[in-house]
Amino acid sequence: VTIARYKVVLGLCVAASLAYICRNSISVAESTIRSDLDLTKQQTGWIMAMFSLPYALAQIPSGGLVQRFGTRTCLPLFAIAWSAATFLLGKANGWMLLATARIGQGISQAGIFPASTHTISQWFPATERAFPNGALGAFMSLGGAAGMGLAGFLVANPDIGWRGMYFIFSVPGLLFAGLFWFWFRNQPSEHKAVNAAELTHITKEQEKTDIGDDPTPWKHLFASPATWWICGQQFCRAAAQIFFSSWFATYLQETRGVSIKESGLYSMLPLFALVAGTLVGGRVIDLIFQRTGSLRASRQGVACGSLVICALLIAVAFLAKGAPAAVALVSAGVFFAGTAGPSGYTITIDMGGRHVAPLFSTMNMIGNFGALAFIAGTPYMEQYVGWTGVMAMFCSLFLVAAFCWWRLDSSGTVFDQSLLHPKENS
Repeated sequence: VTIARYKVVLGLCVAASLAYICRNSISVAESTIRSDLDLTKQQTGWIMAMFSLPYALAQIPSGGLVQRFGTRTCLPLFAIAWSAATFLLGKANGWMLLATARIGQGISQAGIFPASTHTISQWFPATERAFPNGALGAFMSLGGAAGMGLAGFLVANPDIGWRGMYFIFSVPGLLFAGLFWFWFRNQPSEHKAVNAAELTHITKEQEKTDIGDDPTPWKHLFASPATWWICGQQFCRAAAQIFFSSWFATYLQETRGVSIKESGLYSMLPLFALVAGTLVGGRVIDLIFQRTGSLRASRQGVACGSLVICALLIAVAFLAKGAPAAVALVSAGVFFAGTAGPSGYTITIDMGGRHVAPLFSTMNMIGNFGALAFIAGTPYMEQYVGWTGVMAMFCSLFLVAAFCWWRLDSSGTVFDQSLLHPKENS
């Protein structure tokens, strides 16, 4: 049996890492950019935020493009576009061009994960889909960490600086676009690297999607309680998990008395725990499904149990004395949050029918709105109720996400559960 499907996943993971390198590096370069271009902290704050809203709003349109034209066409075009926007960041001479480039990055990267989940639905049988989705999540985190690490090295080099950094970061995406388009095919049956045994393994109990032939029934998607529960868990999980890349270091500095350097080092631990959790979770979910054949036991069971454990560990961490113990407990909690992550991506494949990309895009858009709300709302909440209230909200979000998973009816597709009327053969 050939293993072309795993090479496909590796390509998708590379795309995720390259995108996150370009996306996250600005957090390290911010102070240097601000100084060089004579900007205020508020202005650079808006520059960093300008990625998120276009990214969220472009989820559904980009998912529609993937559904219509396929990953082989769309993902290379997305990579070319985000590379061009990254290059433009290096050419920026003021606030307006920086903002334009960040908006361009957000729009062009919005389709990466709708394309990835759509591809996994076509290249993997139902019993193997959670692990590749977990790998995607892991490589996202690794790319983010690599972007910040490389940015620190490149920006500090006087011969490169932040402009040279963005010129360098714009190149790999272009190389990826050409190589991926040349090698990849939308369907495993079209790929020469897939032999008969692997094709049989992939396509058993799998429905083939004909790109562009079946318009998405959007009204049934939005009128489905299953869609609401899927989006609800993503909103809460994304809102809670964004804490680690936004306010966790500040929380440690203000409540645990650690230095800026120490807070940076401590902040890396939950990130690595998240990487491990997504990989372990993907494998566990697949194993349970292979043994039980139950979506409720594998997808929902793992997600519910993991999120409840996560909330309990983080609640205990808040009571712990000393930063090392608190961070260790938080990291353990984040590990379990990570094990729940592949369930979210995989359930959109299970319940998306012939419209995986649109369902995933809708879920991911709502998740990004949750992350935005938490980033923006945390300073106000801390001002009025303190970090105790923030952490209580943090734990509550994981519990609400678990409740959404418990309420989800995972039988059939989301379209079958439309309140308007069941959509057959969706």
